[in-house]
Amino acid sequence: MTKPHLLVHDRKDNVGVVVVEGLMAGTDMLAVVTHDNSEFRISAAQDIPIGHKIALKDLKADETVWKYGQDVGKTTKDVKKGEHLHVHNAKTKRW
Repeated sequence: MTKPHLLVHDRKDNVGVVVVEGLMAGTDMLAVVTHDNSEFRISAAQDIPIGHKIALKDLKADETVWKYGQDVGKTTKDVKKGEHLHVHNAKTKRW
């Protein structure tokens, strides 16, 4: 088995976590859904650091971010599939 670039914890998630160093824009990533060990492919639209999130689909501003099958915040602007999702375009719903 090829090592994954991205881990997704639950089928409900709309973001995954980059698990390799030096992920570059244009990389055809192997993503693994840990809940059921299924796999899919997605292309990185930007360079994304290890441990950071990537959008698995186009997300609109104020859309809920799902990670670990849980609501972990919301987008603050539109985020395209394959783009880096972090504090520059997402935040907690607490404030």
